Amino acid sequence: MLSNKIYNHFLIELSKYFFLVLFTFSIIVWTVQAVNYLDLIVDDGHAVAVYLKYAILNIPKILTKFIPLSFLIALFITIIKFEDESEFIILWTSGLNKIKVVNFFFKVSIVVTILQLLFASIINPKFLNHSRYLIKSSNLDYISSMIKSNRFNDTVEGLTIYIEEKDENDFMKNIFIRDDSQILKGLASSNGESENVTIFAKQGKVEESGESYLALEDGTIQTQNENKKIESINFKKTKLLLRGMKTKSIIMPKIQETSSKVLVRCLFEKNLEEQLLNCPKTKSKIDALSEINRRFGMPLYIPCITLLLSFLLISKHESKRKNLYKYFYFSLSFITLIMAEILVRYSGKSYTYSYIYYFIPILFAPIFYLILFKKFYNENLRK
Repeated sequence: MLSNKIYNHFLIELSKYFFLVLFTFSIIVWTVQAVNYLDLIVDDGHAVAVYLKYAILNIPKILTKFIPLSFLIALFITIIKFEDESEFIILWTSGLNKIKVVNFFFKVSIVVTILQLLFASIINPKFLNHSRYLIKSSNLDYISSMIKSNRFNDTVEGLTIYIEEKDENDFMKNIFIRDDSQILKGLASSNGESENVTIFAKQGKVEESGESYLALEDGTIQTQNENKKIESINFKKTKLLLRGMKTKSIIMPKIQETSSKVLVRCLFEKNLEEQLLNCPKTKSKIDALSEINRRFGMPLYIPCITLLLSFLLISKHESKRKNLYKYFYFSLSFITLIMAEILVRYSGKSYTYSYIYYFIPILFAPIFYLILFKKFYNENLRK
């Protein structure tokens, strides 16, 4: 049938624009974020492989963010293109009711809604959680890169390093090191391991020979024993093993990185104690509810914007008025998406706000559909 060919052609064109727009937005945002993630190497000293994996694992988060907007733009462009090329006119003159085209749009929007739900509720949290675990489980591989001159470098928790000067070969001068957590292995007082170690050295360099070492020259090691007595050891040369060092990067999963199942449990189980979320706190409850609404409520607005754009199928005889309607319905659909994004942040303040957030698309979608049905029914009567 002619209508089926048009539907297939429309679906191909819509898919082409959808993935093109989604890819364009995603690659731009991902590139900007990837530049920001360079801090993992420069400031935190992680390996390049860790940086690349972390950046790649954040791609689903970007895709989830842009699926509704990409579908809105793709549907608008496709409708305008079919109108300009008079392909819709072929359908109307062949006797096809416009409401069937609206039904086709709506079915496609349901597929996109399901895709958004899968990304928002399952794929995105899983990938983000894995990226956080990647940072948590990785060691520092570029110690020298995180040590800056004339600055107290405290990237590693419990360890502070200050150097006065550092040349292009990473050779350091006038070094001060404070170890409060026994990070530098092998340093001990005469009475056993010391929790507080202070090191002064005239020069030094990080060496990589299988394992990372901090080679120091001409300095003093001061340790404090259990009796709070300071002991000093002068040295000409010494090497400090830098093994298993962890940065102060956030390693606890954020709410966006937490599985939907844990978020739901956090809301409904009063005495739940999760390491991922401090559930008993009121603020965590608000954030958890907002995140759930973002994952399961936000996709419901996709059919709404689809029905709004379907108003472009209503016959307009005046060209100026027709062009005005194009921008009006696109702007209205775009504002709907923006408002859905804004309102979801406040929807977690109470269950009433959450009900309203879900109720808005469920209420307006049937209303939009009934208006379209009535409009197209009247158009058929006038023919």
